[in-house]
Amino acid sequence: MTSHPLETLEGTVERLTFADPSSHYAVVRLRVKGRRQPATVVGPLAAVKEGEQLHLKGRYEVHPKWGEQFRVVWWYAVLPATVSGIEKYLASGLIKGIGPELAQRLVAHFGGETLTVIDDHPERLTEVSGIGPKKMDQIRRDWQTHKAAREVLVALQGLGVGMAMATKIYQQYGDQAVEVVTTNPYQLALDIHGLGFLTADRLAGRLNLDPLTPARLAAGLLHLLDTMAGEGHVYVPEEVLLSRTEALLHVPRPPLLGTLEDLARAGRVVLPELPGGRGVYKKPAWVAETGVAQSLGRLLTAGGSHPPLHLEDLIARVQQQRGLTLAPEQAKAVAAALTDKVLVITGGPGTGKTTIVSCILDLYQGLGARVLLMAPTGRAAKRLSETTGMTATTIHRALEFSPQTGGFRRGPAEPLKAEVVVVDETSMVDTYLMYHLLRAVPVAARLILVGDAHQLPAVGPGNILKDLIDSGVVKVARLTQIYRQAKESLIVVNAHRINQGEYPVLPQKFGKDDFVFLELDDPEALKARLLDLVAEELPRRYGLDPLRDLQVITPMHRGPVGIQTLNHELQQRLNPESDRWSWGGRVYRRHDKVMQLRNNYYKEVFNGDIGQVCGFLGATGQLQVDFDGRVITYDPGEREDLTLAYAVTVHKAQGSEFPAVALVLTTHHYMMLQRNLLYTALTRGRRLVVILGSKRALGMAIRNDRPVRRYTHLAARLRETLAPATG
Repeated sequence: MTSHPLETLEGTVERLTFADPSSHYAVVRLRVKGRRQPATVVGPLAAVKEGEQLHLKGRYEVHPKWGEQFRVVWWYAVLPATVSGIEKYLASGLIKGIGPELAQRLVAHFGGETLTVIDDHPERLTEVSGIGPKKMDQIRRDWQTHKAAREVLVALQGLGVGMAMATKIYQQYGDQAVEVVTTNPYQLALDIHGLGFLTADRLAGRLNLDPLTPARLAAGLLHLLDTMAGEGHVYVPEEVLLSRTEALLHVPRPPLLGTLEDLARAGRVVLPELPGGRGVYKKPAWVAETGVAQSLGRLLTAGGSHPPLHLEDLIARVQQQRGLTLAPEQAKAVAAALTDKVLVITGGPGTGKTTIVSCILDLYQGLGARVLLMAPTGRAAKRLSETTGMTATTIHRALEFSPQTGGFRRGPAEPLKAEVVVVDETSMVDTYLMYHLLRAVPVAARLILVGDAHQLPAVGPGNILKDLIDSGVVKVARLTQIYRQAKESLIVVNAHRINQGEYPVLPQKFGKDDFVFLELDDPEALKARLLDLVAEELPRRYGLDPLRDLQVITPMHRGPVGIQTLNHELQQRLNPESDRWSWGGRVYRRHDKVMQLRNNYYKEVFNGDIGQVCGFLGATGQLQVDFDGRVITYDPGEREDLTLAYAVTVHKAQGSEFPAVALVLTTHHYMMLQRNLLYTALTRGRRLVVILGSKRALGMAIRNDRPVRRYTHLAARLRETLAPATG
């Protein structure tokens, strides 16, 4: 079906009804040339000023709430010709130093020639009262900057670049923007956040650039390496990369091979020979994976403090002090923590990981050792502090990010001040973070990595915990026994049943159990039940705060019960009356539950951190979010860092625990129905888990025990260089 041709509008901006400078979106009331009624115009118009004359291309549409409006595809400003138009144009604040009063005096003096004077004879501006040489020079410089920007934006739009993208490009390159776009549009994908390879490639196509140009081939290869890194791969087999790039770019293999070799010679990629053929690493990924192996080798082969004498007596004393009896596998894990340089402790819920870590900490404190506790996320670190009674921090904070250098202060030259380093939720640590952490661990220190190997791997590249276990060179304490108190929890019992491929016990009514299954096949019925459950039934029945204690988890972003729909519906239901602000193209309300989407070392907020909106600074357009007592201020340009978090994906929930979890599980999510995903979601709930969905979807997830393979070479790399662990 072909789209309607673009229509043209010309007119003068009467009023800027709404504008968001960060997204460039605006709603404008336009007095249209030759018409009596003004038009509502929407689109990338945030840069326009009242009184400005515009030439616009776009289409009329009917908004269900706001009625007819003209949606702009591209536009450019036309300098006003009338005296009143010139005055309004200059009074808009477009040119620094010219306000309404000075604009009136300028037009009174120069009339219809005002803009020509500013453009061609700026020295004449001193004829007007209140303008001296300094003021004249300021107006001249700002006018030239504005004129250059306008000309570049018009030229970019002539190349088929939309206004929002053109503005980003101009902000990055200034008056060099047109040259960059026409000579190598692929540079845009490297330099401009949010402008990816596919957008640059479409632009190159409109410019009729040679599809075999080396810049395109290199950009395509690097784009696919980045895409696959986003899927968790540290490297990509050469054959896989070339096949996918051929399909993406529609080019033959020989020039791609040549470009790949060029990238290797330039130090952008590394091409090692691996058992299955050549691998392709981006240089930072190669440095990180080989660095992890080298640092582990350094720790494992270096000498350290000798294990304490009478270790069995010390362990017995700790048990007596805590009033507990460790099972043999637990006692063995505690002993290993005091005898092995590097130890992995892995086990599911209810197997006593927290008990063991607490015993280990008691022993080391009794020995006077300096211990550092850390976890990948703020919530995981907070939980570790609560369960151990000791201060825990995020890995990023422990490594002390330096805004001056853009790197971590802690490293080989200035290692962590610790004799024992304990890391919880290690399955969430990706290859890059583990690289930086291991570089900072003192050579004589002991390293204890705690985690559940059956949970989802890290969002970033690698599968660190699994690779360390599979390598055989690191001592592993596997906890398999579920203890008496934990056996009373259906959350724990069902998590282990699912992990073993067994069907869980499914109570279908609320009662004494901490696990409930509500069978709902129809997505709309499920959504309605979920909203009632979260907003009313669970808070009433269990005394839960729906914002702080309850977390909705769903596997997918889109669809009737996906993240986007549920967040909108839950915001309306749980937080309808609060103050609201339009920020970054989204509506946020005071007390909204929000999540940080990327690591920000400067603000010390990290991917997956959950907070609540607590304020809006109208003068600066900044949003304020409270993260467990720390108020973080976000600029409009950081809008992509935040999203609503009434509902989150399983990946985003990993590392966090909530008093209650409502998990959505339907066959609409069949692509994401995996055993480790279900297991991870289930173990996020501490007091209550409610699954809403179909038994068929549940069965599909349990049967799907084929986690997507991640391309890493860490386990093999460790086996090649280190001796197997004993014991």
